Amino acid sequence: MKEIYEPKFVENLFDKMSGSYAYMNYITSFGFSERWRKQCVEELHIEDKKVIVDLMTGMGECWKHVLNKNTLNSQLIALDFSSEMIKQAEKNKLKFPHSKITILKEDVFHNSIENESADYIISGFGLKTFNAEQLNALANEIDRLLKPNGTFSLIDVSVPKNNILKFFYLLYLKNVIPLLGRLFLGSPETYKMLGIYTEAFGNSKNAFQIFKRDNFEVEYINYFYGCASGIKGKKIK
Repeated sequence: MKEIYEPKFVENLFDKMSGSYAYMNYITSFGFSERWRKQCVEELHIEDKKVIVDLMTGMGECWKHVLNKNTLNSQLIALDFSSEMIKQAEKNKLKFPHSKITILKEDVFHNSIENESADYIISGFGLKTFNAEQLNALANEIDRLLKPNGTFSLIDVSVPKNNILKFFYLLYLKNVIPLLGRLFLGSPETYKMLGIYTEAFGNSKNAFQIFKRDNFEVEYINYFYGCASGIKGKKIK
């Protein structure tokens, strides 16, 4: 299992999925992915003239919930290490001609964003690709990037606790999603990984425990009966 958390493995996986990921993410979440992204962003209560950092931005799926008439004077810095996802993000950027967007093709753990430069940090559906050691490194990086009193909100799909819902959810991830992967990519193995990551991840409680540190106020959040979960927090030192 260790190799599936290697950055190069994850990068290659998302490179392969980039062309169909938007549709598949919508399908794997039963259409709830957009709603969950919106809720994740709303947790931050973003104000104008601020700096927002979107880690593991993918194709910039969260941007539509961040960039609006109330944030025209804000700056969005979006980061991802997948070349193909970045290409999709560059296309998405054209939909926001009046917004200040900087896209970085960089590793979240080795990036050029300045210390304490972010007022807000968001990330949608990237947590499950990290093991415990990497989640701790992510907490360190968010600590580095956030200004004092800056806030963050992270979300990912999760395995619900309800046994009936859990049974059908995992059946769907392990069987239906790979079948759809075959239709989209000609290979079920690529999208099969989404189920593997999700089952191993469980929910955001492990991340919550890792992010519970002296300089963070952090809260665990359940979305839709535990089918998604996340953490939100504030840097207090």
